[in-house]
Amino acid sequence: MRANRQPEFTQIDMEMSFVDAEDVMDVNERLLSYLFKKVLAVDVTLPIQRISWKKAMDRFGSDKPDLRFGMELVNVSEIVKGCEFSVFKNALKLQNGSVRGINAKGQGCMPKKKIDKFVDYCVKGYGAKGLAYAFVQEGGTFKSSFAKFMKKKEMTALVRAMDGQPGDLLLFVADSNKIVWNVLGALRLKLAETIGLLNKNDYCFVWITEFPLLEWSDEENRFMAMHHPFTMPIEEDWNKIDTDPGSVRAKAYDIVLNGTELGGGSVRIHQNDIQEKMFEVLGFSKEEAWKQFGFMLSAFKYGVPPHAGLAYGLDRLVMLMAQEDSIRDVITFPKMKDASCLMLQAPALVDDKQLKELAISICQRKE
Repeated sequence: MRANRQPEFTQIDMEMSFVDAEDVMDVNERLLSYLFKKVLAVDVTLPIQRISWKKAMDRFGSDKPDLRFGMELVNVSEIVKGCEFSVFKNALKLQNGSVRGINAKGQGCMPKKKIDKFVDYCVKGYGAKGLAYAFVQEGGTFKSSFAKFMKKKEMTALVRAMDGQPGDLLLFVADSNKIVWNVLGALRLKLAETIGLLNKNDYCFVWITEFPLLEWSDEENRFMAMHHPFTMPIEEDWNKIDTDPGSVRAKAYDIVLNGTELGGGSVRIHQNDIQEKMFEVLGFSKEEAWKQFGFMLSAFKYGVPPHAGLAYGLDRLVMLMAQEDSIRDVITFPKMKDASCLMLQAPALVDDKQLKELAISICQRKE
């Protein structure tokens, strides 16, 4: 349960035949432009800008970036790779490890207690090992939590890479890319909220495109579909599916507004050979794939048109248009934070007759 998530929600789904990603995005851009003009008298500039998933993560630490303010992430790995600060050194030894930072312009006067709260927020909420920081002072000097481990020329180069000016606060995280992105992406939003950079009257749309087709799961010890196993890969990447599956991009796209994903979709696979290969990469044997998805694989033999779609979370869209902070404010009879329903008084006890009708038996657990 989050501010933009409920157990029940209203989804508007569109499915289109004989189309590609460009067609879907064009239709939805015109829809959003009409909707915001009609309801809010707000002009949406078309075409809506597009950012690839990789660039969104590198610049904002998020695949649903809020573009109402700057404070973009800066990769300083090359700048600090020879330093003696163990936190930076150890991170760069990791596979896909990096050191990145954000510049909180004009926040160099922030009290140490407040920074400690941000450190706690990053460590407890997002798995960071810590948060390194530096205040940029007049005369090219700096006050820092880690400067004693750095040579002066290294610190000078680091501040320059961050475009640090007197009065700025520089914040750094060092770890695997995934953790660094998550931490700095969340910290960026938290800082913007704290210092008042989020204007609800600004509506900044962006398409996030070229998502990875697959993502590695340490828990499952295999690749998983990032969206779903029926997402069409980008054709020029398909020849890498056996040698470097993690680098294959998908024909998937999300429409994002002010840091909230309004909707997402993809072009679907419509060729039998690609779909069977996709199941193979995901760890299904041919027999398992046909057992679970034979109805679809059989249908492919008769000819399936190229098709694509997109689904909106209507409640999220209404929430942002109404300038509310939670979809609970725009849903009739929303669930509470513990997912209970005050109107229905659910969850509630059921009697034996109801359980019998549903063939459910209850076993008492022995302590």
